[in-house]
Amino acid sequence: MTREHLFDNTEIAFQLKSDSELERAYFLFKMISHEPLVRIGTAATNFALKAHLPVEGLIRSTVFDHFCGGVNEDDCLSVIDKMYEKGVSSVLDFSVEGKEIESHFDAAMEKTLKIINFAHEKDAMPIAVFKPTGFGRFYLYRKKGEGKTFTTEEQQEWDRIVARYHKVCKLAKEKDVEVLIDGEESWMQDAADDLVEEMMRTYNTSVPVVYNTLQLYRWDRLEYLKGLHQRAKKQGFSIGMKIVRGAYMEKERERALEKGYPSPICESKEATDTNFNETLAYILNNLKDISLFVGTHNEYSCYLAMDLMDKYGIAKEDNRVWFGQLYGMSDHISFNLANLGYNVAKYVPFGPVKDVMPYLIRRAEENTSVAGQTSRELNLLKQEKKRRKL
Repeated sequence: MTREHLFDNTEIAFQLKSDSELERAYFLFKMISHEPLVRIGTAATNFALKAHLPVEGLIRSTVFDHFCGGVNEDDCLSVIDKMYEKGVSSVLDFSVEGKEIESHFDAAMEKTLKIINFAHEKDAMPIAVFKPTGFGRFYLYRKKGEGKTFTTEEQQEWDRIVARYHKVCKLAKEKDVEVLIDGEESWMQDAADDLVEEMMRTYNTSVPVVYNTLQLYRWDRLEYLKGLHQRAKKQGFSIGMKIVRGAYMEKERERALEKGYPSPICESKEATDTNFNETLAYILNNLKDISLFVGTHNEYSCYLAMDLMDKYGIAKEDNRVWFGQLYGMSDHISFNLANLGYNVAKYVPFGPVKDVMPYLIRRAEENTSVAGQTSRELNLLKQEKKRRKL
């Protein structure tokens, strides 16, 4: 099979799906392919959950079970084990968003610590993850990034955020579990970047434990990485970097327009793709200093990474290069890459149904907006249904 068709093997892609799960996936992506349906569905779901209508069961048996591992980490175990048998690791992602109080931040930290301990026991989970705003208020990151002075209370609150990061990164280093820190909106990211860099300086002294995230729909990120690279070489720490295209495009553009500053987002999809691929190449060319987690559902970017690994003589199983996709999406990439011997991990979100809804809604909207994503999923599912009938 030529490289161009590596991801077409649906037997490998959907090997873990029963016939009924295959049908459910087909039905879901069919629904998602209709934009008006997604809008109506989103509004209706939000309303039903707020009004405490008995819809959790329906959500659970359709969209939730397709895109999530379960409501708690124990729930996810069977998913994790099944995927690992096929060579695909898991990154457990506690996907509860937008909480604003200290007790929630502490709970998110405790959950992350628990996952790191859990991961240490399980080969199938080499990596943990958290969101900056899971550990502290968005407002504080923004204020810090704008260089404004904190009140005494705010400074104490910020110190608690820093302490949470340290606690998690320190345990990750002790347990030899890599920790990915997600990227968020540009107007809070500067403070998050500085804090993650501080963690890298402290904990990435021998091997990268702490990974930041570059959202490459931002045109300034490769320059940022080059600057970080220079500092890391001078100061003697290594870099861990997850690269993604990005998740807040509409929000970013609207805010830039409203506040009258240049949009941080690349002018076109092509420019984003170029930025992503150039950053990918830069990291693979500097692998002795920068370890890489390629978070992408883009087939071309995966082929490019494979070609560059060949070119630079990087072994498929080299722990400094990981590929990652979201659970419930792009199985044709994840399972075919794993089958070839590459390091692959699925992001497996979990949490109470109503708390994970914002995450699920973003997934549905993302699938309708990324041209070709849903139709590609549908075609592959259709192909596999046909193959099984024969």
